[in-house]
Order: sequence, then C-alpha cells, then structure tokens
Amino acid sequence: MDRASIVNAIRRPSSAALAGLVFSTTLGTVVVLLHSASPPNLTDAGQWVDDESRLHAMSVALGLLPFTGIAFLWFIAVARAMLGSREDRFFETAFIGSGLLFVATLFVSAAALAGVVTLVEAGASPAGLATYSWVFAAALLGEFGTRMAAIFTLAMTTAAWHAASIPRWLALSGYATGLVLLITPPLPTLMQFAFPAWVAAVSLRVLFARSRTTQPA
Repeated sequence: MDRASIVNAIRRPSSAALAGLVFSTTLGTVVVLLHSASPPNLTDAGQWVDDESRLHAMSVALGLLPFTGIAFLWFIAVARAMLGSREDRFFETAFIGSGLLFVATLFVSAAALAGVVTLVEAGASPAGLATYSWVFAAALLGEFGTRMAAIFTLAMTTAAWHAASIPRWLALSGYATGLVLLITPPLPTLMQFAFPAWVAAVSLRVLFARSRTTQPA
C-alpha cells in the first residue's frame, strides 16, 4: 500500500468513527476506575495510595489515559477533515482549541497522579503529596477539563449542523450535553459519562451512515 492510500484510509469517516468509539470506551473505563479508587471525602484524599485495590485501579486508569488522548486527537483530526471547507473559522478555532485543551487537562492530571504511583512503587510514602495530587487532578478535570469538553461539544455540534453533517436529534443532544457540562461542574456521577456517550453517538452515526452509502443499489 502506497503513502497516498494510507493517508486516504486514515482520513475516511470510518476512521473517525473508530477513533471516537475507542475514546468513548477508554474514557468511560477510566471514569469507572477513578471512581473505584476515589476516597470517600477530601479529608481522606491521600488514602488511595494505602489501599492496594485502589492503587491498582489507579494504575490501570493511568495506563489507559494516553490511548484515550491519542484516540481523541485522531477523532478531532478526521472530523476536521470531514467538515473541510464547509467549517466556519470561528467554530474551527473553538473546536480545535477546546479539544486540545481537554487532552492537555487529561495528560496533566494523569502525570500528577502517575508521579505519586511511581513513588509508592519505589517504596516511598508520599501521603501529603498523594492528597495534593488527587485534589489537583480532581479540580483540573472537574472544573476545567469538563468545560473544555463542553465547548468542544457545542462547537462541533454547531459546525456539523451548519455543514448538514448530523441529524437534528443528534444536534439537539449535543447542545444539551454541552450546556450541562458547561454549567454544572462538578458533575454528578452519571453525568460524567455524558461526553463519551455523545462522542460514541456521533461515531456510530458516522459509521452507520457510511455503511449505508457503500451498500450496492
């Protein structure tokens, strides 16, 4: 397969759908694992390093997060290529910028927690550092990452709606998801799955629409 064929395969809508589904699955799994590792209250925020099961859940979540970010970047790139020249410059800036900042919050939070895990595995006892890292990661993801996800959802929904790329029901669900993410951090437990669920819905829509158009008449 030559270079042009590889590039064309990566830019196909089915590629965006695959990346979106990988992102949704891994992010949903990470949320579940972080909940299983989370302390009952802030006064015990550093105790997750003293519980072997919680520490294991955290390690697995941190191992998945890089692939979550990579899949999301892939999703952004292919979705941007799909919209192409039909995309408004204003929404293009909000769409790409908020997506990159969302990935940055994921990686910075993961790095803060991974440093504590590394110290524990080396035999250290960073109780105070574990508390600070947990509170820092929770604040970064809960307050800032959530709002970047909201702006991404709103901008992508608007750009895709203007380009006639998504149906009305998916656009309405995107606006509802974006507004909830924007105004209600920290989110209730179930609402933390709203963003990956919406990305999964968009990905499945792209995948099924693609399969229908490729069927022979």
